[in-house]
Amino acid sequence: MNIGVSIIEDDASTRQMLAGWINQAEGFHCLSKHPNAASALMQLPESKPDIVLVDINLPDVNGVQCVARLKPLLPATQFVIVTVYEDSDHIFEALAAGATGYLLKETGREELIRSLREVHEGGSPMSSYIARKVVQSFQRGQVKKTVFPNLGVREREVLELLAQGYYYKEIAETLRIGIPTVSTYVRRIYDKLHVRSRAQAVAKYTRNQG
Repeated sequence: MNIGVSIIEDDASTRQMLAGWINQAEGFHCLSKHPNAASALMQLPESKPDIVLVDINLPDVNGVQCVARLKPLLPATQFVIVTVYEDSDHIFEALAAGATGYLLKETGREELIRSLREVHEGGSPMSSYIARKVVQSFQRGQVKKTVFPNLGVREREVLELLAQGYYYKEIAETLRIGIPTVSTYVRRIYDKLHVRSRAQAVAKYTRNQG
């Protein structure tokens, strides 16, 4: 396994630190480093990294907009936000733009590398604090009952369970259906919501409440 990671970060010391962590980790190498979105937008479509670490507060185009522009060009690339922002608006905007994970800059080396492995294996890593923020937004009633008229009843049920963090096996057990059936529903949900990942589906779920 040789996972190529690119970094979009305007702070030179942070950029060097992240590159060092990645190059020291077994199975990873830092493919490229970019101080701004312009550089990344020019070079990444050609280099096609497996994962891109993105800071939100970039000097030109912000990180969320950068991800939104790059994701259609690099559908197989996973984007992970690494930032100081921890409010729900930034989290959901990043996920809606196509980010797969959301980590705080205080994340340590071991957790960062573990998160990169997780995202490469199909997961959606979030710092524990960020995950709690997402859960709390549901618990406080900030997320109201969703209405997606183009989804069937069962598809809405599956989407709601996805948004609550259920795994496919847990969804299958809850709804008393097979795991392959869950996968079929998820594919239909992605098609109808025009998204490519669970993270994007959940973000759209939170944005279409009321």
